[in-house]
Amino acid sequence: MRKPLFSIVLMIFTAFGSAALVRAEDNSAKDLMATIALHGMPCDQVVGVKRNADSDYNATCKDGNRYHVFVDPQGHVVVQKL
Repeated sequence: MRKPLFSIVLMIFTAFGSAALVRAEDNSAKDLMATIALHGMPCDQVVGVKRNADSDYNATCKDGNRYHVFVDPQGHVVVQKL
């Protein structure tokens, strides 16, 4: 009886963990899209995000544009077209 209960609990934790990860990815995509737009660059929707390091991302837009978004040593947010 213990083994099926453990399996059920494990599945529940896995499902909630996956949902949290999806929400985090959705939020970072929205944040990156807003940052790109505020810098005057075209991006209809961020469909891919690659985290390079803290505050350093590559974003791929649905329209094919790609950007490197990062914070420079002076603390400024920089958006560079790739």
